[in-house]
Amino acid sequence: MPLRIGALADLLRKKDGTPQVVHQRTRRWRVAVLAATLLIGLFALYVVYEFGRYNAGYDRQAVAQRRTELEVKIEHLEKENREMRTKLAELDTFRVGRANEQAEVARAMGELQAQVAREAQELAFYRGVVAQGAASIGLKIEKLRISQGTRPGGFILHLSLLRSGRADGEISGTVQFSLDGTLAGAARSLDLDAVSPQKAHEVRYSFRYYQNIDQEVVLPPGFKPEQVSVEVSSGKKDIAPLSQTFLWTVESAP
Repeated sequence: MPLRIGALADLLRKKDGTPQVVHQRTRRWRVAVLAATLLIGLFALYVVYEFGRYNAGYDRQAVAQRRTELEVKIEHLEKENREMRTKLAELDTFRVGRANEQAEVARAMGELQAQVAREAQELAFYRGVVAQGAASIGLKIEKLRISQGTRPGGFILHLSLLRSGRADGEISGTVQFSLDGTLAGAARSLDLDAVSPQKAHEVRYSFRYYQNIDQEVVLPPGFKPEQVSVEVSSGKKDIAPLSQTFLWTVESAP
């Protein structure tokens, strides 16, 4: 009896193991089939997607070629942008250098103009010496010009004073202007304080060889000037006062 019971137990164990193996193989097969179905479905979706794009006129090769052309164009534009930035930096450097050069030229021109002005004064002085003789000491009105001013009824009196004789130092004094003309049909004489915007009574000067004096005047409405009288006085007793009259002639604008 013991032998039969052991054999029966072995037989039952064999019968119980077979269904377990079959069940595991069935699960693996189902998983494989499901994975294969999923892959086939994804592939089918991709094929449908590509087919739809193809029917809509989408050309994969043309798009790839267009993308390549755009990338090449972008590269060219970036290269041109770098070149333009380099040129802009060069232009900025050139502009700064040119501005410095212009400032230097302006400074040199200012110095040359000042030197020319000094030489012109000396030349005018020596011309006066030659014209009047070295022993003659005094003042001379070289010229008087009248130009149009910027204010309504305004004019500029340009007076040039010249010293004659030995220039042993600066000479100073005053200049007085008066305008003679008509106002409302009657003769009228106006002093400087009546026509000067600053209400100045006289103009002071101080120079060694030569000096230009610019005096602005504003005429009253209705006043018609005919001549300008100039009186020059010096602080030195050995130099006599000078008086001269000029016709009212306005220079034409250049």
